[in-house]
Amino acid sequence: MSETLYIKIDRNVVVHKPGVVLKDIASLTCTNRDIVHRLKTMKVHTFHQPAGRKGKKQQIEVFSILKIIEDIGREYPALAIENQGEKDFVLEYIPREEKKWLGILKAVVICILVFFGSAFTIMTFNNDVGVSDVFQKFYAQVMGRKSSGFTTLEVGYCLGLAVGILIFFNHFGRKKVTHDPTPMQVQMRKYEQDVNTTFIENCGRKGTNVDVD
Repeated sequence: MSETLYIKIDRNVVVHKPGVVLKDIASLTCTNRDIVHRLKTMKVHTFHQPAGRKGKKQQIEVFSILKIIEDIGREYPALAIENQGEKDFVLEYIPREEKKWLGILKAVVICILVFFGSAFTIMTFNNDVGVSDVFQKFYAQVMGRKSSGFTTLEVGYCLGLAVGILIFFNHFGRKKVTHDPTPMQVQMRKYEQDVNTTFIENCGRKGTNVDVD
């Protein structure tokens, strides 16, 4: 009776070393542990530095699971292989060479842009719908006098807006209101799935994916 190897690879795999072995991209299990230990060290791909370029560069390759099965079959011809993951996957090489201060600087710049961009969006929305006019009329009807423009309505609106944003996005610093993923995380995962699908389909049409002959 032949051994059966179960292999699972996610749709997107990120590595930080140019030399990629099977354990870097796949989960393996088999009743024969010796086969698993040996296959984990099997080289799958090597990212080469582009000629004439200084420094390491981020690179992306699209692989077919058939190529991985073919490589495993060369080592163990009698081994039965069952794929439990994706048929095609994106292998992304991201070198760890960015300096810490540069990453902090990028985060600060993004925070500043998001802060002022969000503030501008909220202000233009309030002007479009005439929130200040509504508050002034409502205050005059209830209190019987003209609003100064800085009343409990404006203060409550500002505080409620901030609290509502924090609750909706379920995130403040490293703290979360609930254990559910934040709306931003959900959208980023959807975006990532669309990007991976586009990479795979484009490489498949161009014939540049790593596949069996």
